[in-house]
Amino acid sequence: MVHTGDWPTTVEAALAVQDRLRGRVELADDCPELPPTVTGLDVAYDGTGVIAAAVVTLETAGLTVVEARTHRARAVFPYEPGLFAFRELPPLLAALDRLERAPDVLVCDGHGLAHPRRFGLACHLGVLTGRPAFGVGKTRFVGTHGAPGTARGSSVPLVDAGEEVGAVLRTQDGVKPVYVSAGHRIDLAHACRLTLALTPRYRLPETTRHADRLSRAALR
Repeated sequence: MVHTGDWPTTVEAALAVQDRLRGRVELADDCPELPPTVTGLDVAYDGTGVIAAAVVTLETAGLTVVEARTHRARAVFPYEPGLFAFRELPPLLAALDRLERAPDVLVCDGHGLAHPRRFGLACHLGVLTGRPAFGVGKTRFVGTHGAPGTARGSSVPLVDAGEEVGAVLRTQDGVKPVYVSAGHRIDLAHACRLTLALTPRYRLPETTRHADRLSRAALR
């Protein structure tokens, strides 16, 4: 398991960790064009401070589930926008540690570089595990953008403070787009191609859909 050391419990300590670790993000892409497997991650909250984390590995070619793990834990960090990783990473890392096969690439329900400090969950997770990682968010967290075309595969840049931090990608004809951003060891164009490979029928990647269902079930 990845050992996080002394996990921060205050906003100030968490910001210091982000500042220290974001310099370790690798933006050069060394992820296989179509990795053998993809591992999705998601968490669910029960309203009392308990978090259920789920990680689900799918075969990339057929999108069939090959392995899934969960972990329940009590949140060890307050609810602070921009610092969600400090709530979600401990149970996510514990669930990842239960996988028999190391992930080829991690797909987060969240953001990577599309973050105020350019260090969202996908970046943090990638740096701690050393695995290629990217984020596919349901909603925009930072930045501005135009409207992508209505056809599947259409995209426009997501720009924050003059910097392209992600892409607004239409995964199905006429549906709301998703927000894709690189996290670690994969570039944005590659992340968008994989996102489309993971969304043959629905708006959200199959990785996210499976992990979301599993995390909710783990709370029950």
